[in-house]
Amino acid sequence: MSVEREVYNDIQTNGIIGPHTKMIGPVADGGRITFVTSPGCWGPMITPNIRGGHEVNVPVAVEGARVGDAVVIRVLSVEVLSKASSSGVDTTRPGSYVGDPYVMKKCPSCNEPWPDFYVDGIGGDAVKCRKCGAPASPFIMVNGYTMVFDLSLGVGVTVNKRIAEDIAKNVSEWSVLPRNSKQVPVLILGKSDIVGLATRIRPFLGQLGSTPAVDIPDSHNAGDFGWFLVNAPHPYAITKEDYETKLTDGHLDVDSVREGAALIVPVKVDGGGIYAGDAHAMQGDGEVAGHTTDVSAKSVVEVSVIKNLSLEGPILLPPEEDLPPLAKPWRKDEWDHVLSLARRLKIEVEPVAPVQIIGSGPTINEAVMKGFLRASKLFGMSVEEVRNRVTISGAVEIGRLPGIAQVTLQVPIRILERLRIDNIVTSQYRLPF
Repeated sequence: MSVEREVYNDIQTNGIIGPHTKMIGPVADGGRITFVTSPGCWGPMITPNIRGGHEVNVPVAVEGARVGDAVVIRVLSVEVLSKASSSGVDTTRPGSYVGDPYVMKKCPSCNEPWPDFYVDGIGGDAVKCRKCGAPASPFIMVNGYTMVFDLSLGVGVTVNKRIAEDIAKNVSEWSVLPRNSKQVPVLILGKSDIVGLATRIRPFLGQLGSTPAVDIPDSHNAGDFGWFLVNAPHPYAITKEDYETKLTDGHLDVDSVREGAALIVPVKVDGGGIYAGDAHAMQGDGEVAGHTTDVSAKSVVEVSVIKNLSLEGPILLPPEEDLPPLAKPWRKDEWDHVLSLARRLKIEVEPVAPVQIIGSGPTINEAVMKGFLRASKLFGMSVEEVRNRVTISGAVEIGRLPGIAQVTLQVPIRILERLRIDNIVTSQYRLPF
């Protein structure tokens, strides 16, 4: 196939991603991908025949990317397309799944696996099994809201029951699903438990990364949700070795994966298979409700290959304003003060730059430790040195509960040069040296 400078991708998966997912492209090394993504989480969650927690775009192969390389993904823009969204805290419908309600769905009445369905009216019981007519969505929204956006003003407001139910009756107008989406829009629930809450639109991609080396549900390509696949009682079970070596942490839900960010991801299948999805209109750190405002979105990224940079998980270079205070790049006047103190002490100080390592695991503590271990291995430092550097020149932040962490530290430029990522980091941030 011919290499393309720009690839347009509005094709959604059925919820499974891995080495057997057919890639499109390849896009040129240095080229651009436009992703038109459908809402993640709630829509696919309430759709009985989608086999993963999300609908993500099919992967795009990158020219020259081979196993053992890395791909830099620069996020050029994320544009919200939906006019409204709905979300909330979930519980499960008894009898509607085996082992994992995101993955192995079944009708709670007739036990049909991944049942075909039809929609009858609005509300939590509107999605029904085509075989027997029983409510078939495996998830119930316990406390939820419907939010309307003014995209031109950059704000959203949660609405009352009358407006939420009017939106539920006209979901296609408000959700703006991509033409290839198969999900039932979550707006059909008509939820309005929180009314008149205002917030800012600050969009980002909850899923952005490279294809895992094992076929798994797309929402489980991370160290926390991926843990539920180990020896699971359904067809998408994986081994502990698969879990430890084949996932790529593409499902981050880190709110800094937004316009202006750069993400460096591992290549674990030839071509890399860069994919996106699960765009959110906004989210506070931790995504503590379990879900947030899922939206259709149009995002543009630029990709380039780093040869022979073997990564266990992603490196994130957030927009400068998103960095923790102690990790922000040194200003020239500040660095002049550092040099003045160093001269008085007759020592040399090393030029440094901020780098964020993503850690993941079944719990947030395990995710943080994984971040320390990944940083230790990548930068050639002891875990103890990593912890010291994080403490006095960075921070640990929660990307998502239960187990995505951002471990930020100032890293000597000489180490970044050895890894051949110094130019990427220094072009991301304004440095005084």
